[in-house]
Amino acid sequence: QVQLVESGGGLVQPGGSLRLSCAASGSIFSINTMGWYRQAPGKQRELVAAITSGGSTDYRDSVEGRFTISRDNAKNTVYLQMNSLKPEDTAVYYCNIVPKPIRSWGQGTQVTVSS
Repeated sequence: QVQLVESGGGLVQPGGSLRLSCAASGSIFSINTMGWYRQAPGKQRELVAAITSGGSTDYRDSVEGRFTISRDNAKNTVYLQMNSLKPEDTAVYYCNIVPKPIRSWGQGTQVTVSS
């Protein structure tokens, strides 16, 4: 069964940092572009960052220069280093395949940026 397990979220002050992790089933991880999505209250889920199996990356404009996505193919894990966090980054963060996510999303990890 395909599983995605996100972790690393929390409460942080504006300007702070967090590192998210996502452990994915090997069956979906090794050959796919993986991404971090987020969903804020009352808003649609949006793609934040993506990384190909070869390590090429792409970012949403609003996080460019602040967030860094990386992956460890040996551990089937994708990471999101988030720096200079802003209140508008507050959301539940999920990982999944890009561009066609699988139906079984993980539970996500809550990121709250507030003073």
